[in-house]
Amino acid sequence: MQLQLNNVLDDSGVKSLGSNLWKEDLECFKWLDSKKPNSVVYVSFGSITTMTNENLIEFAWGLANSKHSFLWILRPDIVTGDSAIIPPEFLAETRDRGLVTSWCDQEKVLNHTSIGSFLTHCGWNSMLDTIGSGVPVICWPFFAEQQTNTWSSFEKWKIGMEIDNKVRRSEVEKQVKELMEGEKGKEMKRKQWSGKIS
Repeated sequence: MQLQLNNVLDDSGVKSLGSNLWKEDLECFKWLDSKKPNSVVYVSFGSITTMTNENLIEFAWGLANSKHSFLWILRPDIVTGDSAIIPPEFLAETRDRGLVTSWCDQEKVLNHTSIGSFLTHCGWNSMLDTIGSGVPVICWPFFAEQQTNTWSSFEKWKIGMEIDNKVRRSEVEKQVKELMEGEKGKEMKRKQWSGKIS
């Protein structure tokens, strides 16, 4: 069995309908336009996934230590019972290669030529967006169908890798580097860009 998705919708009226309650940052596309093809890690954990502040900090330093550019969607309510607080040292370290914003048009971002990988919670909408755009994933599932989607992405479709529930910056760094520069990442991109997932 093969699954092939293409962006075939040609109705601008339907395309303009939004499906989220967050205000989108349109400026992020100017930033993406300034980046080389396949050079940016897109990071988004959807609209309801939450994490601890310790997890947030581990993700932040894993991204920083990878030395790759990234666009990180960081909702104000992503940290359980608290505000998301990014260390100022992280922002200083990544100011030339990172953009942190609150929300964006995910499908449009994933179809941008600068995007090389997607760090995600693996919700079904995110999986459809990534398969449709041909971008391989680093999975950090939270609940519901996300564990099944994660398993399918690395065991069945061979387009993703999984980060352990207990987030460690060294593992985030390692997986980002593997997906962006390593042989496993190159193979996943070939599989994705072929437009066919078995």
